[in-house]
Amino acid sequence: MKTYFVTGISTDVGKTIASAILVEALNADYFKPVQAGDLDNSDTHKVQRLVSNSKSVFHPNSYALKTPMSPHGAAEIDGLQIDTKQIKRPITKNNLVIEGAGGLLVPLNDSETILDLIQPSDKVIVVSRHYLGSINHSLLTIKALQNKGFDVSLVYSGDEHPSTESIIEKMTGVKVIGRINNEPYFDQNVITEYAHKFKEKLK
Repeated sequence: MKTYFVTGISTDVGKTIASAILVEALNADYFKPVQAGDLDNSDTHKVQRLVSNSKSVFHPNSYALKTPMSPHGAAEIDGLQIDTKQIKRPITKNNLVIEGAGGLLVPLNDSETILDLIQPSDKVIVVSRHYLGSINHSLLTIKALQNKGFDVSLVYSGDEHPSTESIIEKMTGVKVIGRINNEPYFDQNVITEYAHKFKEKLK
């Protein structure tokens, strides 16, 4: 069984939708180690609503913080400090999709970031969305992962932007799994359609 770690080039680029598609495509379990804010409608709740297979298990967060901001800051407001030793991956015989928080170098505490949660055997999926500055953010994220020897793939989120995507792929050689378009809405049927499209590329 494999673990897929989903990270993004920034916040609000489509990690949760991408995670739901991966969970559905792989019949995988889902784990969000740190949730900051929106606890009544967390990313785990959202993925659970979008996934229709009966095999996936949705594991509780290691840290559920009240304030929607960088985890280190949200933890401080809650009067605690995130200890990465307390972030234990769920034990499962299934594939596992782990969703990070924000971008790769979002701080968890004074010395560790989301990058420190990724293990050498993980398949890392970077979600990239086009905006002014996204080439820089994409290259920084992908290169940081490649420099540490991770197996990195890319998912595009949003409308196609050929010149942006071409230069990212030329400069990194990264494998592209597919694109998630700007859909009018996402429900179980839409997620299932994307899961079928992405499934072959995930093997």
